[in-house]
Amino acid sequence: MRIGKLEYIETIENAETSENLIQLIQSEKHRHLSKSETWKNWWHYYKWYVLCSVILLGIACDLAGNALGLWRPAPDFQIAYVGKEPLPEDTVNALEHAFAALGEDWDLDLDFNKDGKILVKINQYASCQSPDSDAPYYGTASEISLIGDISDCDSYFFLLENPDSFQREHQLLANPDGSCPDKADVSTAGKVLLWSDCPALSELELGSYSASLFGQRTAGDSQELLAAFYIGRRCFYTDAMTDNAQQCSALWELLSGNSREGDG
Repeated sequence: MRIGKLEYIETIENAETSENLIQLIQSEKHRHLSKSETWKNWWHYYKWYVLCSVILLGIACDLAGNALGLWRPAPDFQIAYVGKEPLPEDTVNALEHAFAALGEDWDLDLDFNKDGKILVKINQYASCQSPDSDAPYYGTASEISLIGDISDCDSYFFLLENPDSFQREHQLLANPDGSCPDKADVSTAGKVLLWSDCPALSELELGSYSASLFGQRTAGDSQELLAAFYIGRRCFYTDAMTDNAQQCSALWELLSGNSREGDG
């Protein structure tokens, strides 16, 4: 009988303990947490989601900024290259630095943005005429990019492999006085300078280049590569103009004044 009483007492105590636990849990659920407790509880469960989201957002912003040029200083002026094959990277870098140095050589202030340094950007639009099956797609993408450059008035100068073809298609090259040609005028006479006939250009120190083209390694002298190319400046049919167009025009006058022949 005594044992039975003990079992009965233990059963009652266990029941009371379970009931107390249930009441305690329910009271904790209904207890209002302070702001700091709420924040700590939320952070405990979601901190890794927040940290991962911040990292992904940072990567996305960096990629978008680089794509849009937001993290790079704006160039003082831009040059569009239009040809069959892209220029070697060594030649492009040498050209950008050489054009930036022209201001010092001619005592011309080319720091149009007044940021203490001269930055020149060469935009490449190559038609990629090669036996590669993907070449037509690259050529189309390049043409679309060129149209965007022209529409946005990004480049003032144009480095051309075939100026006649370019003028027939776009009729963008300016007359010697900077005006736009008549609609029926698709000639390039007086509108472009042959690179080798312009001492200011042909005497630039551009060094050599080494590049891989369609799986083959090529090397040569950058001046020899550019000798048969032409450079011209664009005109503006609307009020939209390239940034610092007036200063770029002054640079063109110096280039054309140093040319042995004024046409292509």
